[in-house]
Parts: sequence; C-alpha cells; structure tokens
Amino acid sequence: MKCKVCKGPAVMDIRRHNAAFCKPHFLDHFRNQVARTIKEFSMFTSDDRLLVAVSGGKDSLAVWDVLIDLGYDATGFYLDLGIGGYSTRSKEAAIAYADAKGAKLIVRSLAEEHGYTVPELAKLTRRVPCSGCGLNKRYEFNRAALEEGFDILVTGHNLDDEVATLFGNVLHWNVDMLGRQAPVLEEKVVGGATALVRKVKPLVRLAERETAAYALLTGIDYVIEECPMVEGNTQHRYKEAVALLEESSPGTKNHMYFGFLNRVRHRFGDEDENFELVPCAGCGAPAARWDAAAEPVCSFCKTKRLALGRKQQ
Repeated sequence: MKCKVCKGPAVMDIRRHNAAFCKPHFLDHFRNQVARTIKEFSMFTSDDRLLVAVSGGKDSLAVWDVLIDLGYDATGFYLDLGIGGYSTRSKEAAIAYADAKGAKLIVRSLAEEHGYTVPELAKLTRRVPCSGCGLNKRYEFNRAALEEGFDILVTGHNLDDEVATLFGNVLHWNVDMLGRQAPVLEEKVVGGATALVRKVKPLVRLAERETAAYALLTGIDYVIEECPMVEGNTQHRYKEAVALLEESSPGTKNHMYFGFLNRVRHRFGDEDENFELVPCAGCGAPAARWDAAAEPVCSFCKTKRLALGRKQQ
C-alpha cells in the first residue's frame, strides 16, 4: 500500500476515496478536510471566538487540535457528568491535552451546577441515561458559550455520527429532526437576545476511523473506552448497520449524508408552525409555547424540576 501523494509507504487507507496516505500526507488530508468543511459551510471566521465541547475522546480532541493548528481562537469546555471513573479519566485526558497544547480549558460539573449526576438523573427521571445526558450537555454547552462570550459552539460529530442520526431519523420519519440536521445550526434570537449560539460540526467529512488515526498519529492521549451507560443505545445499533453497508460498498455513508444535505434537506422545515419560541420562565433558554395561556418551560427545566422534586421526596 503506497501513499497517493508521495508513493511512499502508507499508514492509512481510505476506501471511499480509493486512496492511501503516509503519515504526513494523511495529517495534511485530515486538516484539509476540516478546513474545506469550514469554508464550504461558512462555519466561522478567524475573528470568531470558538468554544469546543470536549469529552476527552478522540473526535473532540482531534477537532480542537486541528482548529488550534489552523490558527483559530479555540477554547475547550469539559462538562463533568459524574459517571464514576469514566468521567474522571475523561476529564484527566481533556486537562492533559490542554496542558500539553497550552490551550485554555473551561471545566464545569453537572453535580455542582444542578445538583445531580447523569446516573442519578436517569434513576430520578426513570429514563434512559443517554436521553438526560444529551439534554443536559446541549444545555450546558450553550449556556457556557453564552456566559463566556463565545461566538461559535464546536462539536466533534463525525461522518459516522451524522449518518447514524440520519439513518435513525429516516427510519422513524422524525421530520422535525431531519429539518434540524445540518453541519451548521444557526443561532436563535429569542426575546431580543441570542438564546442559542451558532453550532458547527467541522468533522462531518471525516469518518470515526480517521479521527482515531489522527489522534494516534499526533500523539493525542484520549479515552478509548466507551461510556459505561451507553449499552443499548440505538445510535450505536444504527452505526453498526450502516457500517455493514459501508464495508460492502465504500462511500455509502458519504453519499447518504451529503446526498441528503444537497438534495432533500431543504424540503424539511426547521420550525414547527404550531408553536412559538419564547424565553423559558425558569432559565430564559428557548421554550416552545403551544398555548398562549401556559407558562413556557424548556425541556431542560422540566427535566430538572422532575429530578430534584423526586430527589427531595
């Protein structure tokens, strides 16, 4: 196997591109794909302050690394979810990377901010852990970006993540979710103020295997283990299903995702005309008001009230 660029020994093959690369040219390819995505979708400029949601895993650390190398003002944000030793090791990986790179990392704790951990939240609400975890992460990432004055929120979602989500949304025809699936989610202004910062996903042209290779080849020490609470997550089953198709027909994931973006996404609206977005009565975040007479409460506040109410019983 030879490098497509220099014909030297290759260390990484990418079947959907029918190409292989040596270490230097793979790293160039990876960074170029990120730069291409940023430009193609007009994600941000060099004047913007970026907040990178960091988990301690390969994807978030890889995108943070590339953004720093490309010269962007990128700060990391780690949210401690309180998932035992897993969260401890994840936080250590994020801190170690920030120290090694000389980058700024903001660390917050779900327990300190709201009075519960993800395992506690799952028990209190009697819902699957991933549901409450995702809701709280989205809320805290956006809250941190607003409070700290960042223009853009960056996540490490890769091509595999996006295709698995798309696959699930099509299987169940989650039309509202299909309307919101894109590499860029624009900021939302509610009540005259920014309520949701712009959210971007610079890794959508790169597969999970490629982000793992990038981390390995650049010496990024990341948490390899999966979250112990992820067992049974439907997203993982969708990933496995699409991976089988990709194995037999390289390029399937790329064609599916970018075919959706280029051909049909515009057919799905990102707003439901039956409700109005207004500030939440509890925290000020966007809340859907279906009835003008009802108190507007966002999903986060509803979940938090339920959890803390049961905790006090």
